[in-house]
Amino acid sequence: MFINPLPERIDVSGTSIEILTKGTGQPLLFLHPAHGLDPADRFIDRLSQQYRVIAPMHPGFGDCVLSEGITTVDDLVHFDLDLIEQFDLRDAVLVGASFGGWVAAELATKGTGRFSSLVLLDTLGAKFGDRETRDILDICVTPIDDLPATLFADAEIGRQALGDLEFPAMSEAAITRFARNREALVQFGWAPTLYNPKLKQRLHRIDIPTLVLWGSEDRVVPPTYGQSFAHEIAGARFESIPDAGHYGFMEKPDAYADRVLDFLKR
Repeated sequence: MFINPLPERIDVSGTSIEILTKGTGQPLLFLHPAHGLDPADRFIDRLSQQYRVIAPMHPGFGDCVLSEGITTVDDLVHFDLDLIEQFDLRDAVLVGASFGGWVAAELATKGTGRFSSLVLLDTLGAKFGDRETRDILDICVTPIDDLPATLFADAEIGRQALGDLEFPAMSEAAITRFARNREALVQFGWAPTLYNPKLKQRLHRIDIPTLVLWGSEDRVVPPTYGQSFAHEIAGARFESIPDAGHYGFMEKPDAYADRVLDFLKR
């Protein structure tokens, strides 16, 4: 699924990216996980039935090459600020999954004036344990064959969701997209691995209703990590989805969508 191109291209501050827009109504900005975004994603489809979903593929991912000026997560955040102004998003719902949740959390700490609420799905990006404790599994070096069992509670569902990753049978374009996504993950998530040591102390700045939603079987960042994330955001609500892994929004899209939509109705 992570090797399929998105249907549109736009230019943001001189950088051409792929983007998916779907639905009508109040805007909802969805920030994708490290391995990309599927234009036919069931979770996105459910959200688009009630919201105008705007889902960009970040620079460095998909068909967009890495830019010399965009080398850190903070750079991605400022890129998203430009995109938000270009679309003139107001009263928008901000949703981020995994790596995209990290970007969303950083974005929300910069200011929430254009957002009505925040949803973080199995998010990375913060450090809660001590120096000797690894909070986040290093998916930068996880072997490709191990991804289905790592990112999903049910490895078979993971294999179906990720698609055929048998490289000899894949097209050159598909291999390039997959490799570029992995390269971008390393670029943005390396040293320290998949977190910003300063993010924890900034989470208190998030002052909009926040849902922290987690898969009960997340093997990348366990539910206790999600609870710590919610604890640092005033009034944040933590919920868990049974039998779901790190990519629970793909593994159990309807369960995740039901929780998110119910939260937003409140």
